[in-house]
Amino acid sequence: MGGLAAVRLLLDTHIWIWSLLEPGHLTKQVAAELENLSNELWLSPISTWELLILIERGRVLLDRDPKTWILEVFQKIPFKEAPLNHQVAIASRFLAFSHQDPADRFLAATALVYDLTLVTADERLIDSEEIAILANR
Repeated sequence: MGGLAAVRLLLDTHIWIWSLLEPGHLTKQVAAELENLSNELWLSPISTWELLILIERGRVLLDRDPKTWILEVFQKIPFKEAPLNHQVAIASRFLAFSHQDPADRFLAATALVYDLTLVTADERLIDSEEIAILANR
């Protein structure tokens, strides 16, 4: 990573949340890549869905209602949307993963279909040889 070439980064849900609420959880390399203005930051609707579930379960606390907070984040940070589509759905079922977490599968398939580098701290995803990974470890 790094250098002069722009990188298209798909943020895993926890990387997205950490970048906004707990940046100390990010490695120096990941933080630098997220701050690099030449890189494109991509986000899947799956991450928005996962965040809302984490809020409902009390695992993420916000200072205002979730809908307002999320919409404000999208206004401040120019994330590109990585839409779920039929290609992503199909690819999610053909990844060589040992686990079946649907959100992980959708995020990995999104990276594959859109040719993005997945930024993650999830060891189950980091070891994937099917997609480009920027590991937060």
